[in-house]
Amino acid sequence: MNWVVLVHLKAKPDKKVHVHANDDLEKELSDILALAAGDVEAFTRLYQRYHRVIHSNILKLVRSPEASAEVLQDVFVTLWQHRDRIDTDRSLGGWLFVVSYNQALNRLRHEVKNSLVFIDTYPIDWSETSSDATEQEHFEFKMHVLDQAVSELPKRKREVFRMCRFEGISKEDVAEKLGLSRRTVENYLKDANRMIKEYVWEKHPECIGKLSLTLLSLYFIS
Repeated sequence: MNWVVLVHLKAKPDKKVHVHANDDLEKELSDILALAAGDVEAFTRLYQRYHRVIHSNILKLVRSPEASAEVLQDVFVTLWQHRDRIDTDRSLGGWLFVVSYNQALNRLRHEVKNSLVFIDTYPIDWSETSSDATEQEHFEFKMHVLDQAVSELPKRKREVFRMCRFEGISKEDVAEKLGLSRRTVENYLKDANRMIKEYVWEKHPECIGKLSLTLLSLYFIS
């Protein structure tokens, strides 16, 4: 674990980053490339952009502010540790969401194991192997399914979904940026949520239990 990263995570103020300029994606790409070279300030900018929305989704799973804060820290430590392997052709927000899902799920498994409680109705295959190779395969498959599902959305709904879910932009800012009303943004997001759920169920029903895709979809789009 890199203590430089931990110091930055704890020391930087918790401030909201507003998104208005059209070159935000270029700036993010620049930060990702700088991060790969070990730039801690670039890491901090990415943290400030994404930590709120990532933390919100972690909290949906672990249901504990203290535990969710620990998982959030683990997610960004993982980002730092894998900084030279980030695929710039994919959304960093999507990468962070999948990593945070995996970290939160590991936390739940650990808690269940420690308390010796088995929940039959919980939509997780507890026998999933934990080998590094298998986890990487599962991670890549989840990213692939999510990318496919989002790419199938109508253009405007895809834009709204990516901006709200992957980039962590508020609905108000998305509405302003795209020239839409807030209600329209909410409706587009609701439609996108439903369409992605339907895509997962229709295209990958055989993998829902094995790879926890049901929980993955609910986690991303609830």
